[in-house]
Amino acid sequence: MSEILLAFVQPLLLLVLAPLFSGFSRVLRAKLHGRKGPSILQDYYDLFKLLKREDLRPEHSGLPFRIMPVLFLATVLLLGAAIPLVTLQSPIPILGDFILVVYLLVLPRFFFALSSVDSSGAYPSVGGIRELLVSALIEPAIILALFTVAISTGMFNLGDMCTAVRAFAIDTPVAVVIAGCAMAACCYVELGKLPFDMAEAEQEIQEGPLAEYSGPSLAILKLAMTLKQMLMGGLFVSLFIPFGNAVELTLPALAFGAIWFYIKLTIVFLVCAVIENTVMRTRFNSLSRNTWMIVGCSVLSFVFLIVGV
Repeated sequence: MSEILLAFVQPLLLLVLAPLFSGFSRVLRAKLHGRKGPSILQDYYDLFKLLKREDLRPEHSGLPFRIMPVLFLATVLLLGAAIPLVTLQSPIPILGDFILVVYLLVLPRFFFALSSVDSSGAYPSVGGIRELLVSALIEPAIILALFTVAISTGMFNLGDMCTAVRAFAIDTPVAVVIAGCAMAACCYVELGKLPFDMAEAEQEIQEGPLAEYSGPSLAILKLAMTLKQMLMGGLFVSLFIPFGNAVELTLPALAFGAIWFYIKLTIVFLVCAVIENTVMRTRFNSLSRNTWMIVGCSVLSFVFLIVGV
């Protein structure tokens, strides 16, 4: 009964707090730039405004464009019930297999790209191509890093992997540490920070798939994108820094685990914001030059795994 309750509460709590974390990122970025910045609750205000507006769609858009926001949000909510964020075990153990989690991480980007093509617009199509490019450059590194941890711990369920890492029951600690570094870099890319946000052409490239959405659909998409960023950061801290996660499904243990999770996630957002403000922008066609080291790091972790270090 406790597992079922956690499976419902955990994704809903993430959904409620997602705009708070995105607002925190905006405020932090403004402070680092020396600006006053918006209120930390500004994203809540924006979402409420969008929910009140009319939901307009392109004339020639089809079913993929219409259902993408709901599918996107449903997928990330399912991820929220699959990843062990507060506890050492997945709320729904059958969804905790790391291969299934990787597929669920890929699906939102696939929906994103498919809807951008279905909208029949030039800018959304370019944005969809960019999303597929990022997918091809980053997701192999994520898969290889998680595979390294799975082989090193002898477990393929994320909950069991977290438990093994916390107990230091790993055969190749150096390989796991390097895999953690690769996963941290992938997390930074998934958060959409510089130089991966392509802010010099935001509407044409980064947010191209969102250009044709409005009203409630746009609100759902913005909420789902922030939630996915939180889940990506949560996957990193829960798997490679599982200390503080609840061992038992009691209310005090879960509250303590939730506090530790949000502290770790806040630190991740803080570090990413600081890094973002110390790097320069790059051109879109130079994206692969910034990701080859991430893939190389994950490959190196796999090499250390084979060597047994």
